[in-house]
Amino acid sequence: MGLTLPASGIIYVDTSVIIYTIESHPNYYSLLQPLWIKFQLGEIEIASSELILLETLVVPLRNADTALVDCYEQLLLYSGVQLIPISQLILRQAANLRATTNLKTPDAIHAATALSISCDQFITNDKGFRNIPGLPVVILSEILTP
Repeated sequence: MGLTLPASGIIYVDTSVIIYTIESHPNYYSLLQPLWIKFQLGEIEIASSELILLETLVVPLRNADTALVDCYEQLLLYSGVQLIPISQLILRQAANLRATTNLKTPDAIHAATALSISCDQFITNDKGFRNIPGLPVVILSEILTP
């Protein structure tokens, strides 16, 4: 089937999308290529929370893998991906999501951030996001095995 993307708009990516792309995940790398092609052509915008920087760098830093750290930083800081600051408004909305769903704090921050920018699509591999009203979630594993 493949990843269906809007003709234009803002695509919010969860941490897994960045990891699958940078580390060339065997199941998801090629599935995500249309996303990056449309982004490079300027047809869509890609956004995420600044939190994604922390989440992607932990393992490479722990392993002292400076080349991998550089790859993540190049994509997240210098490619035009929009990193949305974690504001007090986003933290309040994340707290509300934590209070009303089973989301963990990082996921609540991602969901609140995505809702704050009214993204057109939220790409993840975490089915827990499906419970968030108004969040246009796409689960990658479900595309591979419908």
